[in-house]
Amino acid sequence: MDKPLAKYIDHTILKPEATKDEVMQVINEAKQYGFASVCVNPYWVELAATELKETDVNVCTVVGFPLGATSTFAKVSETSEALKDGAVEIDMVQNIGTLLSGDEQTVREDIKAVALATHAGNAILKVILENAFLTDEQIKRACELAVEAGADFVKTSTGFAKSGAKAADVRLMRETVGDKLGVKAAGGIHTKAEALAMIEAGASRIGASASIAIVTE
Repeated sequence: MDKPLAKYIDHTILKPEATKDEVMQVINEAKQYGFASVCVNPYWVELAATELKETDVNVCTVVGFPLGATSTFAKVSETSEALKDGAVEIDMVQNIGTLLSGDEQTVREDIKAVALATHAGNAILKVILENAFLTDEQIKRACELAVEAGADFVKTSTGFAKSGAKAADVRLMRETVGDKLGVKAAGGIHTKAEALAMIEAGASRIGASASIAIVTE
């Protein structure tokens, strides 16, 4: 590893029932442990940005989450609002159904529109593929489309599907994007050993809600 384990981790709270107190707890934990970012739902971005203003912890949020099936216009609008509120990292869900339908142009244009909005705000874009629904060949093609569309990362999962990050998928994603993009592993990572396995497979970022357990084992 080329940096402390905490700096690989997006400390995440995306459950729909998260209260303000719970979000604040995650923000304070991120300050304490020095995680790479806090990943929160869009409503909480402004709070997180205010609380993390004097730190090196980034504010990350999600767009088109968790289904990916909102319109491109909605995703771009959501992105622009999040950037205005202080987000500097955007994790968008690709349009999974259009990929599975073979409509690659729509997938590419959806990502490209969000990438342009994200980069206009000097932020970075991670594209969630939701590998649980994809074959290896579809994962590879989704990665290629993300590269073509100007994304900065590809990401394994939302954490809301039937399965999350798998080291084999991370390895395939890294082999496909090479050093052009980052790879984020997320969903079901609970231990230090699991996190290190993902990094060994090629992950440059880890999304986790069990972040403290991971760095204190």
